Amino acid sequence: MRDHGGDIDKAAYHSGRADLIDLSTGINRRPWQPAPLSPHALTALPTRADNARLTRVAAQRFGCDPDQVLPLAGASAAIQLLPHVLTGRRASVLSPTYNEHAASLRAAGWEVTEPNDPAALTGADLAVIVNPNNPDGREFTPARIADIAATVGHLVVDESFADPRPDLSVAGQRPENVTVLRSFGKFWGLAGLRLGFALATPDLLARLAERAGPWSVGGPAIEIGTQALADVAWADDTVVWLAEAALYLDRIVTPHWSLAGGTHLFRLYETPDAETARDLLARAGIWSRIFPWHPHWLRLGVPGNRQEFDRLAEALKSAG
Repeated sequence: MRDHGGDIDKAAYHSGRADLIDLSTGINRRPWQPAPLSPHALTALPTRADNARLTRVAAQRFGCDPDQVLPLAGASAAIQLLPHVLTGRRASVLSPTYNEHAASLRAAGWEVTEPNDPAALTGADLAVIVNPNNPDGREFTPARIADIAATVGHLVVDESFADPRPDLSVAGQRPENVTVLRSFGKFWGLAGLRLGFALATPDLLARLAERAGPWSVGGPAIEIGTQALADVAWADDTVVWLAEAALYLDRIVTPHWSLAGGTHLFRLYETPDAETARDLLARAGIWSRIFPWHPHWLRLGVPGNRQEFDRLAEALKSAG
């Protein structure tokens, strides 16, 4: 099933509340604050120079060469395009994880397995790992990623939640048969811009760019992305904030539900009944994420301020 968080309009309709706090997505609720957009960003088609500036800043952020970076309309765009430019028949997606990977591969005609054990990826024409993983936060070191890459034809490593954990990233030491996906909207909290990056060999990026077509990233996303990725001080401060806020979230929730995993941007909890827990929070004005394939897991994004934490704490009093 291609179910997702972020369905806040549907949640508002069913809960009867227009003031829902959306903790269903894992998107930073303390976003980077952009300056007003230039007329160029809004009125002109993006130029090669615009794209080159964004690519250079992104490459510096990720620790790789600019010719290994391709901006796209979100990491999700790469997930949809890659099955059409990579060759092979058998794909294996390390699961449970973000369901778009397996869904997009099947839609493109790949035979897909979804093992839980990394050893079961061996021999796949294409393997996919999300690192750190969504929704349980499972982690792989760069050395482990390299070992896995040596056993498959091509390995896609989705690092959409890796910005607070550069120690996990293989962006700067990517094996030749590895494609890395990076999100912009999650860590910088600007998901509406639809910006992300694929990191791969120049020939593979050229095939992706051909599939994506011209102007696949709009002017506002290019301008804001270039400025935000260069703001190292904000990024460093945000990593500290998220680390502390995630621990504070655990302090509020774990007296009621046990911790099952998570990252800096979201936490996963084991509940007696996830659907009941979601509905309890929704009545209090908080939208969370549950999973149709696990009856007990509930995921919460990290609240963005004291008022959001207080609303959650008050709602959990009803959980016992």
